[in-house]
Amino acid sequence: MANWWHWNPAEGTSEGGFAVIGVGRFGTAVCRELCDAGRDVLAIDNNQRAVDELRQVDPSIQARVVDCTDEEALREAGVLDVSTVVVAMSEPIEASVTATLIAKDSEGSRVRQVIARATSDLHMKMLQRVGADRVVFPSKMQGKRLGMELVRPNLLDRLRLDDRNAIEEIRVPESFVGQSLRELNMRKNFDVSVLAAGPDNALKVNPPATQVLQAGELLVVMGTTTDLAKLPGR
Repeated sequence: MANWWHWNPAEGTSEGGFAVIGVGRFGTAVCRELCDAGRDVLAIDNNQRAVDELRQVDPSIQARVVDCTDEEALREAGVLDVSTVVVAMSEPIEASVTATLIAKDSEGSRVRQVIARATSDLHMKMLQRVGADRVVFPSKMQGKRLGMELVRPNLLDRLRLDDRNAIEEIRVPESFVGQSLRELNMRKNFDVSVLAAGPDNALKVNPPATQVLQAGELLVVMGTTTDLAKLPGR
């Protein structure tokens, strides 16, 4: 075991570390999005081939083979030391339900949020019964989008313009509340343009520099995906 990657619980929790259980197409997409955003992510699967394929896709992702239905194995791997666990596998159903229960209910678990993937309404109800905070259906939410939302919880919608640029609708970040657009000077400080701002039902297009942002309001911004990703995520 000497060559296993050592997960540092302090690092994982301080930045809201993530663990992804199950690295099929959906789980791999979540992992890549989190890693691209510079977040700590621990990927596990009980299949060596799946782990090897993930490493080939992105060698920077820390991945290991672990039985996700074994509480002590998950604890030793460091899964119970992160703040968010994504149970990305869908089958077998018993395994996804067990992994969710372990993450939420194990003694000493530091996991604050479990997001689990379901394949049916019954599966969703089972996951909710054992404590899943959120259940997603791959047909409705792809892994890349989920990873994006985990990194930036205030992101509501994104319109891709081309390979580099996008328009995003976000909730006003906490650090922006009470400041005017002039004070924030987002074009200078973040290299993004503000297209609209204001309450949900009263957005003001091309808002004046004097407009002061309030908690819960919306911002519609445009820029490169790289610059947009630098905006505060909460």
